[in-house]
Amino acid sequence: MSEDEAQRGALLHLPGTVQSAADEDALTEALREVIDPELGMSVVDLGLVYEARIEDGTASVRMTLTSMGCPAGPQLMQEVEEAACGVPGVEEAQVELVWSPAWNPTMMSEDAKMELGYL
Repeated sequence: MSEDEAQRGALLHLPGTVQSAADEDALTEALREVIDPELGMSVVDLGLVYEARIEDGTASVRMTLTSMGCPAGPQLMQEVEEAACGVPGVEEAQVELVWSPAWNPTMMSEDAKMELGYL
């Protein structure tokens, strides 16, 4: 993910792996419905989702947490998996928790930054 993408709370979509633009949009919107219970914001707007793609009926999501000790981690990962499985055409979902790059507030969308007082 480029620094510019991270600063806008953008997802990284790998070229040629998402089945269609509609699938990509549906996956992003489904993940946007997953709310971090501590911050009350979407995991997408918080910049916690680094990559989301659909290939051959499998949604693959790479995400992080705001900290390694985040008590909501297992819940968020399960909710991300369930949200991805709800996208039409997705038969299964794989959620990978990663720590690089380390999350920081600059990865949030502009709306999230405003809501949480970073702007």
